[in-house]
Amino acid sequence: MILSLVLLVLIQSAGVTPVVVSTRSPIVSVEENLDAELSCDFKTERESNPRIEWKKKDKEVSFVYFKEHFTGPFQGRATMDGATVRLQGVTQADAGEYRCEVSAALDTIKLGETNVTLKVLVPPHTPSCDVPSSALTGSQVELRCKDQHSIPPASYTWFKDKTALLPVWQPNATYTVDEITGVLIFQTVSRSDTGLYYCEAKNGVGSPKRCASTHMQIDDLNVPAVITGVVVVCILVILCTFGVCYARRQGYFSPVRYCRSFWIAQCHGVAHISSQNLNRTEHIQHSGYSHPPQESQDFKHTQSFML
Repeated sequence: MILSLVLLVLIQSAGVTPVVVSTRSPIVSVEENLDAELSCDFKTERESNPRIEWKKKDKEVSFVYFKEHFTGPFQGRATMDGATVRLQGVTQADAGEYRCEVSAALDTIKLGETNVTLKVLVPPHTPSCDVPSSALTGSQVELRCKDQHSIPPASYTWFKDKTALLPVWQPNATYTVDEITGVLIFQTVSRSDTGLYYCEAKNGVGSPKRCASTHMQIDDLNVPAVITGVVVVCILVILCTFGVCYARRQGYFSPVRYCRSFWIAQCHGVAHISSQNLNRTEHIQHSGYSHPPQESQDFKHTQSFML
């Protein structure tokens, strides 16, 4: 680079004008589907018919204009004026960096180039909004807004009942809103936060777009109803437990089936007691017949008889 500059200074000091290539707009920003102009101006030393080429630098360098013809997707939708290219109906695929190269075979410096960056802008689309339909007082509520298509990325503004919710920096603020991410957070909602909410996206290209309004209802927590529900559930559990225990004692459930359905630890204890009772019964059945105890006189008489 330094050597080229030194050579250019030496040539200019000698009164020679080498090929010079420049652009009037190194960065071109155009809204999608409109026309874009990629300017390229040049001056040559002696060459009157220089070779002009346009290339696009993407993952690989590809030709746009080569041998006096447009190539690939530029055929039929691009025109040339001198060395300036005019593209019709640009799309996102056209965005990128372009290079204009001018070759002058008769000049001392035979090649000159300049770069032009094309940015294709996309106006906001209708953003997707996530607004809960209801919430309880004291809870945290989060509302989200996003537009995936706008270029440059959109900024977001939330509205409640057609009034903008602007960022608030006080430490005691009831909400926080991020205009970049589109997230609105109520740390603890109250009934006064009930209303119609919608979000608007804008990026300076085209007109802003907003989502449909959604009503968010904030209700107080019904503490007596919650307590009543808990009490009812507890009563039902107790009744079911006593019912099963009573049925088991009446012989409607075997210990095995009962163990599979209810408290296993207690059933193990029942099964242990039942097994002990079963062993005792079997012992009594196999021990044989036992005579009642004899009177003392009979015992003595038997003794004397044996003697």
